[in-house]
Amino acid sequence: MAYHLKRGATLEAKATRNREVRDAVEKILEDIETRGDDAVRALSIRFDDWDRESFRLSAKEIQDCIDQLAAQDLKDIEFAQTQIRNFAQVQRDSMRDVEVETLPGVILGHKNVPVNAAGCYVPGGKYPLLASAHMSVITAKVAGVARVITCAPPFKGKPAPAIVAAQAMAGADEIYCLGGIQAVAAMGIGTASIAPVDILVGPGNAFVAEAKRQLFGRVGIDLFAGPTETLVIADEVGADAELCATDLLGQAEHGPDSPAVLLTTSEKLARETMAEIDRLLQILPTADYARKAWDSFGEVIVAESDAEMVTIANAIASEHVQVMTRDPDYFLANMTNYGALFLGARTNVAYGDKVIGTNHTLPTQKAARYTGGLWVGKFLKTCTYQKVTTDEASAMIGEYCSRLCALEGFAGHGEQANVRVRRYGGRNVPYAGRAEPLVAAE
Repeated sequence: MAYHLKRGATLEAKATRNREVRDAVEKILEDIETRGDDAVRALSIRFDDWDRESFRLSAKEIQDCIDQLAAQDLKDIEFAQTQIRNFAQVQRDSMRDVEVETLPGVILGHKNVPVNAAGCYVPGGKYPLLASAHMSVITAKVAGVARVITCAPPFKGKPAPAIVAAQAMAGADEIYCLGGIQAVAAMGIGTASIAPVDILVGPGNAFVAEAKRQLFGRVGIDLFAGPTETLVIADEVGADAELCATDLLGQAEHGPDSPAVLLTTSEKLARETMAEIDRLLQILPTADYARKAWDSFGEVIVAESDAEMVTIANAIASEHVQVMTRDPDYFLANMTNYGALFLGARTNVAYGDKVIGTNHTLPTQKAARYTGGLWVGKFLKTCTYQKVTTDEASAMIGEYCSRLCALEGFAGHGEQANVRVRRYGGRNVPYAGRAEPLVAAE
């Protein structure tokens, strides 16, 4: 039976926090819906102390940001974007349009059609998270989205040069320096200065995630990608305390509400990891964020077996799952609820976050139970079509349709079938009646 050495925030505390966020976001969205650009500007001043005539960056401003970066910085961004583009292209190539003749004269198919416009949110208030630009813009462009716009908050009172460069190099069509709920709402609802998009994507804090949730239906969203979550699954064969502590704090530094959980079959490793976390928090430059996250949301769970760890991990349904055990592939074969798996000590979540090629926009808050992360498929609509090429096929399908509509009492639907049975089958079917089979069923 599994037991906790450390527990995170209670469900009641989390629920209270969620209600506060939900209520605040609802009021802000109503304000933007009513006042448009004026509300967006007021919110930008209020939350980011940021105002300018137009939040959209000009071509010159974009180039100035690019010019501020060192040549090696640009090469590193290009390398990461190449990896992400390559894997996104592999994913796109795996999705085929299909067309098949299911019956003589009956052709069915589907096409994968990109949305027309995507809005990509790039978080950057505490850190200039340029990686989120790669993950969203490149993936949208590989999918074939014609208009891709991006919003990122100011960083230290101005557009973050690295984020702007990444957005431009990824192929963004419009780049705005605008953050938070106001950015998400401006893209989703639209204002006089920002045309609305069809889908909103990208990670963000709890307020950004909630704004996307409340806008869902008016626009599509990728998934619920709120505060970062990480789960480290480890045993004494696959890892040691330094690796476990480093991988937990590496994600906890995102912010004070980022859950970090250790799940292990070794109480010895668990206790050593907790001690190592305490040590590292004395020297980690981002300890202010990481310590709050660890104190409030950190958990340590000791299980009896790998099988029990799978059960617990599936219940947690974490965004990131780092597996460092004697047999990491056991978890690949048996786990079902996760945003992304990082298998073995040689890889880690930071690789996925920044450079290796998979997408780092992943489901949080247990959404991994029903969705994976951002990928080209999120920007594509799989749309079906049909055509009937012979009179005989239309009349034959029509007969079945006529009788099935009659079972449901849908006379108007039935007439859509009946008129074709009359026209293409040469049969006299009463108006609003049903087409009886030529040979009665046995």
